[in-house]
Amino acid sequence: MTENRGNILWVDDEVDHLKPHIIFLEDKGFNMSKTTNGQDAVTMVSRDAYDLVLLDQYMPGKDGMTTLREIKEIKPGLPVILITKSEEEDLMDEAISENVAQFLIKPVNPTQIFMACKQVLEQSKIREEHATRGYLQEFQKIQFRLQEEMSADDWWDIYSRLVKWQLEFDNHPDISLGDILAEQIQSANSQFVKFITTHYKNWLFKEDRPVLSNDVFKTFVKPEIEQQRKTCLVVIDALRYDQFKVIQDFLNPYYDIKFDYQFSLIPTATPFSRNAIFSGLFPDEFIKRFPEQLNDMETHAKSLNQHEKEMMRFAMDKAGFKEKTLRYEKINTAEQGKRFQSHYSEIKNIDVLGLVVNFVDMLAHKRAESDVLKEMVPDVSGYRSAIRTWFEHSWLFTLLRDLSRDGFTVIMTSDHGSAQVSKGVLVGADKETSKGVRYKIGRNLSTNEKHALIIRHPADYRLINLMHQTTYLIAKEDVFFLYPNQQHKYESRLKDSFQHGGISLEEMMVPVVTMRSKS
Repeated sequence: MTENRGNILWVDDEVDHLKPHIIFLEDKGFNMSKTTNGQDAVTMVSRDAYDLVLLDQYMPGKDGMTTLREIKEIKPGLPVILITKSEEEDLMDEAISENVAQFLIKPVNPTQIFMACKQVLEQSKIREEHATRGYLQEFQKIQFRLQEEMSADDWWDIYSRLVKWQLEFDNHPDISLGDILAEQIQSANSQFVKFITTHYKNWLFKEDRPVLSNDVFKTFVKPEIEQQRKTCLVVIDALRYDQFKVIQDFLNPYYDIKFDYQFSLIPTATPFSRNAIFSGLFPDEFIKRFPEQLNDMETHAKSLNQHEKEMMRFAMDKAGFKEKTLRYEKINTAEQGKRFQSHYSEIKNIDVLGLVVNFVDMLAHKRAESDVLKEMVPDVSGYRSAIRTWFEHSWLFTLLRDLSRDGFTVIMTSDHGSAQVSKGVLVGADKETSKGVRYKIGRNLSTNEKHALIIRHPADYRLINLMHQTTYLIAKEDVFFLYPNQQHKYESRLKDSFQHGGISLEEMMVPVVTMRSKS
């Protein structure tokens, strides 16, 4: 017995003339019902379960569009294929506005109808099967590459491929390969840590290196200003590559988008990497140029990013842009964002706009403290979904549309990403040690070297001596740090939270996206 591929209702005043079509569909495994008028169709839809409706537009009495609207009122999610003799664009527009699944022009042959039904009813299954085959084929290729010596570009390629499959599986939640992909990402991170601990320190003292946080201005922003383009640098704190990919669709109509990448400085934390972006300097350089920053860090000031405007002005002047006007804004709340957006007329003629957006980072921190947010953002897929929803309705999206209209080039990046942590590791520290979950700064800190990069000579990593015998602990892979006397208090609270400061693909490999206006 042929498996039922779906229940279809065909509505046409000449349905008896379509017997060959109906027999063909039944032979293909579809269960067919039929009626000759819109009124009966509405009654049948309200009474019986159908997977698809084939609906003729021109019928006596209740026509196709009227029937379509009434069907959608009863069952909004029921797909409808509208079939008509008319090729009028207005009718097509009206049908699309009513969310028809497809629009077919008579005469239609049985094969054409079958293919349309198959596409509507089975496209999700077909795509799932295609995605499953595609990932299984690529799984081995990625595994082999992880055993080879790789460059920075190779790692960006690997990370991009893994993110591609994450996004693909988001669209097909029934695919059972999510755990395998998660394990492969974990394996990739293990190899990535080895790559970073081998090469990173040498990059800091070489001109021939991958782009780091402090190279972002000269590599991506400076060339745009040199071309006399109005330029906006947007730094979305803690935005991961996968999270940018889920908002890209909203921006495609307004911008031509080009992806590059940078490596966030270690520790992958705002006081280091974001100040480096705006100043164009390493931490050991920007504290000399901006001694107030050093004082803030030594005294544990409430904010460790109070001088970004001055830093960006410095970077622009150093690059030869003293005559260019600069506007800098840091947005922490939706209210601030809306207020900034409402004064857009004041900024549209600015040469260079620097913008920091803190929502993504704040969501990560608030999630760790809120059971409600943990339910809403249970994992990396949920995090992506939350970012997509936020962006779609945000003041930032409105601003970016305005910037596109006025001819701005936008450079969008982040200071670092975030990693979902799962492995608590004990550290030895005193009360003066910093409070970070993925990195620690203090005197003579200790932990298992298997789980952390231990930096006892900050100058080797272009970092800052904040005290006598300053030590940095940088977490590897999915590790988070715990104190022995507070282990049980914080371990369950922090497990599976999103943190930053450590070494992982998600934290260090940061997208830099050049968006040129289509206006």
